[in-house]
Amino acid sequence: MSQIYIFPNTINFDMHPSQDVSDADLMLMTQLYQHILALVFAIKEINENPQILPNATLGFHIYNSHFRACRTYQASLELLSRRGRFIPNYKCDVENIPVAVIGGPNYEFSFHMANILCMYKLPQLLYGSSPVMNNKAQNVFFHRMFPVVALQYQGILQLLLHFSWVWIGLISQDDNSTERFVQNVLPMFAERGICFDFIERFPKLTFSAQFSEMVDEGSEVISVVLGSTANVVVIDGEVHAIMAMRMMPALAEIEGIQVQFKAKVWIMTAQMDFTSFSFQRDRDINLLHGALSFAIHSRDLLAFQKFLQRRNPITEKEDGFIRVFWEEAFICSFPQRHLDDRHGESCTGKEKLETLPGSVFEMSMTAHSYSIYNALYAVAHALHSIHSSKHRAMIDGEKWEILYQEPWQLHHLLRGASFNNGAGEEFSFDQNGELAGGFDIINWVTFPNQSFLRVKVGTMHPRITPDNRFNIHDYIIVWPSTFNEAQPLSVCNENCHVGYRRAKKEGKPFCCYDCLPCPEGKISNKKDMDDCFECPEDQYPNNEQDGCLPKQITFLSYGDYLGVILATFALLFAFITVFVFCIFVKNKETPIVKANNRSLTYALLISLILSFLCALLFIGKPHKVTCLLRQTTFGMIFSVAVSCILAKTATVVLAFMATKPGSRIRKWVGKRLSNSIVLSCSLIQATICTVWVATSPPFLHFDIHSMAEEIVLECNEGSLVMFYCVLGFMGFLAFVSFTVAFLARKLPDSFNEAKFITFSMLVFCSVWLSFVPTYLSTKGKYMVAVEIFSILSSSLGLLGCIFLPKCYAILLRPELNSRVQLIRRKN
Repeated sequence: MSQIYIFPNTINFDMHPSQDVSDADLMLMTQLYQHILALVFAIKEINENPQILPNATLGFHIYNSHFRACRTYQASLELLSRRGRFIPNYKCDVENIPVAVIGGPNYEFSFHMANILCMYKLPQLLYGSSPVMNNKAQNVFFHRMFPVVALQYQGILQLLLHFSWVWIGLISQDDNSTERFVQNVLPMFAERGICFDFIERFPKLTFSAQFSEMVDEGSEVISVVLGSTANVVVIDGEVHAIMAMRMMPALAEIEGIQVQFKAKVWIMTAQMDFTSFSFQRDRDINLLHGALSFAIHSRDLLAFQKFLQRRNPITEKEDGFIRVFWEEAFICSFPQRHLDDRHGESCTGKEKLETLPGSVFEMSMTAHSYSIYNALYAVAHALHSIHSSKHRAMIDGEKWEILYQEPWQLHHLLRGASFNNGAGEEFSFDQNGELAGGFDIINWVTFPNQSFLRVKVGTMHPRITPDNRFNIHDYIIVWPSTFNEAQPLSVCNENCHVGYRRAKKEGKPFCCYDCLPCPEGKISNKKDMDDCFECPEDQYPNNEQDGCLPKQITFLSYGDYLGVILATFALLFAFITVFVFCIFVKNKETPIVKANNRSLTYALLISLILSFLCALLFIGKPHKVTCLLRQTTFGMIFSVAVSCILAKTATVVLAFMATKPGSRIRKWVGKRLSNSIVLSCSLIQATICTVWVATSPPFLHFDIHSMAEEIVLECNEGSLVMFYCVLGFMGFLAFVSFTVAFLARKLPDSFNEAKFITFSMLVFCSVWLSFVPTYLSTKGKYMVAVEIFSILSSSLGLLGCIFLPKCYAILLRPELNSRVQLIRRKN
């Protein structure tokens, strides 16, 4: 173990390496004295237990490695030497041959120890960071008092995800274990959406002369940590890492950096423990307030606390550590030990350990001490298994003794060890020699008197299903006061709210992003969504674009203002057309009515009445029947109307051509021609409509795509080709009628209506030519309104251009409606 930290002078080869300690800087860590006491307590408890090794007594040696590699190697070789003489491989005293070695708490020193002891197959129980040897065979000699380290990293990841901390920093030790952590663990964090704002290392001090270099390196680390926006910092350290953390405020003061370290939530690994140098005992520990750490599962032992309370430097003659500890802990001196009276006051031996603040010494058993305690029980139970077997021999015929066992014989017994320790907890190793246990999650709560509490707030246990391994109680956690004792956030930027999506920032980690509004027609209903998505087809985004609303079914109904207006005009125009028809019927014997085929005039007026009324088929809720009748009825009625106009125009032209002497066209003039034109044109349109209905008829359709917020209930034309065939045939008839009327426009006005037909066809063609692009550019019920408007306007154009002049003459100028006047005007 290590209790004294040595900062040696720079090696200059002027003296023997063993003599450099006298000139080195020595720092005692009072907290680690508990490791020694945990060992002594466990030995005492086992030796007093008649159920374990009843005829044997355990003894121990303690070697201090001083946190230095050379001291660790020296201690390892001393284990293999005769007591009091440094001669490796020579031991003649069987009673002092060690059967196992408990070592720790650092990675490097466990590695140095293993380099020597693995060659002798000596069982090693490691209670801190465990090395990974290049030679896998050497791992057989390790029995780690530490659970699977991957479980701890999974726990840290679960902790970060639980609190949604995705923007963090990392400070680690400067050793090989950190390299493995960065290479193997950080990618796992990144896969789960965790980003690192910085990855820094604690400055490493090897020689006392390098203190200024350490200050410079530490200042750089401080600047990075304080300049970070991450509120959470993961520390992958070891037992003495907190000492380096506590030096950070001092370094900040040296560099003139104003900072409050409590502004961070520190997440510490289980290898760490509270340690400090003697000059740090009065330093504020508030930077640890609200920190979270993982710790090997442990249980506080009341008997251990009582054992500590009985410690006394006067009576404990065999304890070679207690007086050094006592002087540092209570700031006093034993006169017989120090001639210079270093601390001023004399130690009385009546001082009480329980009066010391937690930053100097803890009365509760720490996790590392608990691991040492369990390591002793593991060795004891392995030896007890040998003792209980029949491997015994009689010595002098008086007592039974354990036969001298080779160290390697304990390995399989340690691997298979399963027992209850003195605290009543079950203990065992797994097949890899690692502790088959879990981790506790600890919340650090500090107080102004330099004391602190470790409050258990959660667990990470391997024997539970993966979904339930991580367990934490949020309500127990005390957060740093800087965050108003509320759970802090640690993100690169604020979360994107609903209605927004994330957009990556160039040159930044993936946790840093911009928030852009969702494009039109898409929503995001969760925070920090990578992309927006569309609503279901029967729904549409709300104004905030964070949810969907159901689309309303809509159609051109009589309840709409537009539907009422169109229906009103359709009925009004139909009534006007009926009124015109009545005028013509009443004055059927007058010359104006009789001119140009009175039957065609009546047929045209009736078709115009029906055309106005057929517009009503397009208003109201569509049904299967109305969908079948809408376009076909409209097509047939307009075909009859336009064919009547064509027949009237052809009759006028042929009538004037027949007046020429010897003309053969005279026989074509009459009702036969007009009736033939109307019937043939109507029959052609009827054939087109019949084929349309028979092959691909119009049907009822819910259009969910045309309108963003509505589902349009409409009549789908079925076949657009047939629909435009109907319109095309009507257009063809109108074009022929316009052409013929235009050519006949200069015939005498008194006997024909060619000019009126020309204007009416011009209006008709203009309306329907503009209908096609307008119809295709509108959506929903407005498409229906456009068609109704075209029907009404074209029908009104025919009614106004052809019949308005005639009604004017009949009603207001009756003198023009006489045969004499017509003949006079002709002459």
